[in-house]
Order: sequence, then C-alpha cells, then structure tokens
Amino acid sequence: MTPDSTRTEELPIYASLIRERGDVVEEARVVAEETQHQMTQALNGVAVAPHETGAH
Repeated sequence: MTPDSTRTEELPIYASLIRERGDVVEEARVVAEETQHQMTQALNGVAVAPHETGAH
C-alpha cells in the first residue's frame, strides 16, 4: 500500500467521520510528539511544567 492510496479524499467514510468526530489520529500524533518532547527534556534533567490532560 502506498501513502497515496490512503489519502483522505479517496476515503469518503473516513472524511465524513473526521468532519463529525474530529481527526483523532492527528490529535494522537500531536499528543505523542508533545509527550516525546517532554520525556526527552525530563531525561536531560530539564524541568517540565505540568500540563492538564483533557483540556482543549
């Protein structure tokens, strides 16, 4: 499967779900990147300010 074969415009059901429910995959990606950044800082001894979960 190539990346082009999973484009959103080719998957009308997926596009409809994103409109109705939001892009959960993108939200998960953002949270994962933030978590990775925080863990890198923590492992390097940098204090990380607490972040409230669930706040949007």
